[in-house]
Amino acid sequence: MMIDGPRQPPANGQRPRKLAILVHGYGANGEDLIGLAGQWAQDLPHVQFVAPNAPQPVPGAPNGYQWFPITRLDPQETNRGVESAAPVLDAFIDQEIARYGLTPGDVALVGFSQGTMMALHCGLRRAPSLAGILGYSGAMPSRMTLKDQIRSRPPIQLIHGDRDDVLPLGMMFDAAQGLCDAGASCQWHISPGIPHGIGPDGLEIGGRFLGKVFSGAYA
Repeated sequence: MMIDGPRQPPANGQRPRKLAILVHGYGANGEDLIGLAGQWAQDLPHVQFVAPNAPQPVPGAPNGYQWFPITRLDPQETNRGVESAAPVLDAFIDQEIARYGLTPGDVALVGFSQGTMMALHCGLRRAPSLAGILGYSGAMPSRMTLKDQIRSRPPIQLIHGDRDDVLPLGMMFDAAQGLCDAGASCQWHISPGIPHGIGPDGLEIGGRFLGKVFSGAYA
């Protein structure tokens, strides 16, 4: 299944040297996240941004898409959903690497909510390693299988609001523990007063993280 979405080319007008794939959350679409490119483009002028629409429309939500259906926050249901959607996102990553003539090490995944679940699941099971994973307001799916399935350990930054009532803050700590159990690691940041969204501090920290991974600071 082929997916696509809005794009923003490098701010310097030149051929992309790096790529950030923005993976939106449940019921949203690529337009919901491509705005992040405008926040970061001047500090990352060589980066191509793309925000694909997830493959499935959300019933009753015009222009809303999902990577997989969610009826309740049940770990087994989430695991099945992520595993079923992973080949679509993986194929998109491969397609975009080829489109721009880049390598996996030139690519970062940026996820929000369900998109963070997808970014963590796919990004850690790919080899060679991606440049990094930035996850907002998400959770760690398939935690029990990660230790056996992990194929790379890219730098990871997790950011979560302390007022999130959709995916509570504890899910970020659970994700961090899951990464540790699999021999990986992450940085994390709590955004005070932020609900299920991205605050100004999260934008700044996320942009700084992308700048570091794209410059090879974690190599």
